[in-house]
Amino acid sequence: MKKLARLFQIKTKVEVFLITYPLALGAVKRGQDYMVQYPGRIGWVFMALCTGAVFVASAKMLQAVEYHQQFGVD
Repeated sequence: MKKLARLFQIKTKVEVFLITYPLALGAVKRGQDYMVQYPGRIGWVFMALCTGAVFVASAKMLQAVEYHQQFGVD
């Protein structure tokens, strides 16, 4: 069971970057769809929010990995 649980844990910064890339691709695709659905500034705002969410999530994951490496807290 522990081996199965390990598949869903992020332990290194490399894993964070590997997860961030598909998240960013999905966010950009979603933002492009918003720009088509909502032409003008509101489309650009939604695009920025979609991509900004990925930056926030990635930063939080990186902080969590660093915290875990420093303190070993689970």
